[in-house]
Amino acid sequence: MARIAVGGFHHETNTFVKTPTDFAYFCSHRDRPPLVRRGDVLKWLSGISFALSGFLQIMAKDHDIVPLLWTSGGAGGMVTRDAFERISAELIAELSQQMPVDAIYLDLHGAMVTEDFEDGEGELLRRIRACVGQDMPITISLDYHANVTPEMTDYTDAVSAYLTYPHVDRQETGVRAARTMQHLLKYGRTPGRALRKVPFLIPLHSQSSMVQPSRGIIDLTQSLERYDVLTVSYLAGFPPSDIFYCGPSVVVHAVTQELADCAADEVARFIALKESEFAIPVLSPAEAVARAKAIASRADRPVIIADTQDNPGAGGTADTTGLLFALVEGGAEGAALGYLCDEQAVKAAHSAGKGANITIDLGGRSGPEDVVPFRGTFEVKELGDGKIRTTGPVSGNRDIDLGPVALLQVGSVKVAVTSKRMQALDQAPFRHLGVEPMEQKILALKSTVHFRGDFQALAEDILIAIAPGGHLADSSKFPYQRLRAGLRLSPLGPESKQVFD
Repeated sequence: MARIAVGGFHHETNTFVKTPTDFAYFCSHRDRPPLVRRGDVLKWLSGISFALSGFLQIMAKDHDIVPLLWTSGGAGGMVTRDAFERISAELIAELSQQMPVDAIYLDLHGAMVTEDFEDGEGELLRRIRACVGQDMPITISLDYHANVTPEMTDYTDAVSAYLTYPHVDRQETGVRAARTMQHLLKYGRTPGRALRKVPFLIPLHSQSSMVQPSRGIIDLTQSLERYDVLTVSYLAGFPPSDIFYCGPSVVVHAVTQELADCAADEVARFIALKESEFAIPVLSPAEAVARAKAIASRADRPVIIADTQDNPGAGGTADTTGLLFALVEGGAEGAALGYLCDEQAVKAAHSAGKGANITIDLGGRSGPEDVVPFRGTFEVKELGDGKIRTTGPVSGNRDIDLGPVALLQVGSVKVAVTSKRMQALDQAPFRHLGVEPMEQKILALKSTVHFRGDFQALAEDILIAIAPGGHLADSSKFPYQRLRAGLRLSPLGPESKQVFD
């Protein structure tokens, strides 16, 4: 029986979002657990849909698990110095107090940027390696959108990445990480390490593993894993991150350097041949609404419009109004939009009560500069406390707390409004407010790809709309300053001219 320390520290940083992510946000209970410590890690994370949950499922049976700390700040602006230092220091202090341990597993994201460090995970791993020495096996799991660095690769012995986007295999990723840990405990650290950075950025809406070419890339990585090649991971990267190592990666850990290099080169060559296939057409809000209306008029299933640039899962504020304006001005019938975050509007709805009509400014409180509130008179159709059990494959079986929520209707458009941000990746919040998604003609969802996990099976068609928001679907429009020279800003697109200074 081994003594295994476990923990987690997640953040997906959009460096172009002005509002930073502070310590209090990591501590809050939203669509994921709050910051939890020691035994509470096991209470909150066991049996739900995170990578640590899957790791515990396998390893807790036969080993002594030493829980340290787990927290997730979701996606948003840069992590504050205070938040990073407090959480890192607490995790490492707890690890120091619990020594000796035989191995370490960490549930990470891989795209954390802090006020001091472009590579938050690499810095955390550097400190942990300094604490425990060079012989300690360390395995990690990473999100599909990780911007992997040499430090993440070198300080660890295995990287298990999500194989899906939408992320429906978080728990299974933890199971795979557990299998690699079993190998490391038996045979020791892996000397072979390889990292290949793909020379172009891939827009988030083109990264879905449910379609080609991503599906084929992932299939190839899994075919190359075997006894002597411990992990082969493809990570599609997180484009709205102005750092030197932004972008897709291939990471391999193997028993020899030659094996690691061969596997990494094979996957990198395969991706290079697929560059031109990462292209999905996008529409303006007005175009998307007009097309959705035309399709819905002859369909018996909803048409989905993805409000991709206001995806809170990519750092969006979840309160932009461009698609809402287009739905109302375009005369959309039977439309439901969600989830728009506006705590003030929810308070006004709860004060007025169900059935009341209220004239308010909805949304548009957080920018960008060209986003304005939607001023209108809304009927309060339904109210809720926002305490919900999710049901879909991306976040199923979680008890979430969105704060008070309200369903507001203007014309024929219903808007599910929350007090806390949540990407539209699960149908449960709609149902909490009395909206059955399958019965809508048009579903406007603040999401990029994750919605596909729970909503795609409902859809007659899926359209991608480009309304103003904090996440730019076209990476070439970001004002990058720190990318490595020569990195193409989109598939077959222009190259970055910036050089890291």
